[in-house]
Amino acid sequence: MSSRIVKGFNEFVGADALKRAEIRRIILEQFQVYGFEPTESPAIEFEEFVKSEAGEDTISEIFRLEDRGKRKLALKYESTFQLKRLARNQKLPFKRYTIANVFRDEPVKANRFREFTQCDVDVIGSNPKDEAEVLSLVSKILNELGIESVIYVNNRRLLNEIMVDLKIEERNREQTIRELDKLDKLSKKQVADNLKKLGAEGILSVIDAGDFSKYNFYKEIKELIELAKMFDLTLEFSPTLARGLSYYNGTVFEVKTKEMKDTICGGGAYLVGDVQAFGFAFGLDRLSVLSDIEGKGAEVMVLSLGQDEASVSLVSKIRDVGIGVNLLMDKGVSKAMEYANAKGVGWVVFVGGDEVKAGKFKVKNMKSGNEEVLGLDGVLGKLKK
Repeated sequence: MSSRIVKGFNEFVGADALKRAEIRRIILEQFQVYGFEPTESPAIEFEEFVKSEAGEDTISEIFRLEDRGKRKLALKYESTFQLKRLARNQKLPFKRYTIANVFRDEPVKANRFREFTQCDVDVIGSNPKDEAEVLSLVSKILNELGIESVIYVNNRRLLNEIMVDLKIEERNREQTIRELDKLDKLSKKQVADNLKKLGAEGILSVIDAGDFSKYNFYKEIKELIELAKMFDLTLEFSPTLARGLSYYNGTVFEVKTKEMKDTICGGGAYLVGDVQAFGFAFGLDRLSVLSDIEGKGAEVMVLSLGQDEASVSLVSKIRDVGIGVNLLMDKGVSKAMEYANAKGVGWVVFVGGDEVKAGKFKVKNMKSGNEEVLGLDGVLGKLKK
């Protein structure tokens, strides 16, 4: 039996897992600070429900399943479609977040996996002011993670208005948007050739000219850019930005960084039933590649030298003040020091017979090698610094 991981899937341990946990903690904290509430939904749904908002390109990437009752099921490829059920009877605006693994049966490429963790935020019952606030949340999280980025915005209504003005056939408009969305992957000539087949090559000329003042929906972009300034946020207008998913109906955005060709984050406006909504999703895997933040394991190790009861008592007091402790009760000093170094522990507290009698403990700084003998209050004070 092979224990190899299936291509496109991952598992994480040690420093990698700690880093992902810290990034998740920062994201979760900001989601909550901005007033979003958690939701949880199944990873497996009926296939037709999963396909309900998927475009043609996405449908081919859905993992399909069948249970013992021969029911056609599928793994969720994203979390937005589940809002049809979750948002029912909710007081608007309904501000939710979810952090969940999603699945795509697609070719594996750099920074693209078949299972990955998405961190979603959605406002159901949104308006342009909500959009600006959500974009400020995106910026805040990236700043907290030390990732320099630019938020690019466009509006699907503007693109539709341009296509109507150019008399591009209605049946070709969705595909025109999909072709525009390939401009960061294909050469401009390749995209132009594809657009020509749709009778839509003129849209590139409009974009190149750069003057959108005659289009009514351009003012929505200008309004959003102005609203973002309330949050000290600068947005960049990108007229070629399209976002390929067909359900977007207004503002769309993507976040880029110089450190990665792929988009860090994207989202936009869409309908949940007949209610306007706005949302986005971070991919935890890409954030882990880009952020230099380090995970936080237990900072302290308490080593029992034949004094387990006293060690447990000390550990409980340290944990009560919110400090993470790794307790070892079955290793000698040499092996315990190897373990502490391997885990990156900053402090080791030794609990032996002499320490228990004196009511004082030897505390070693693993970075400097310095040792001190301190009472309980001194130990707690030292570790809280």
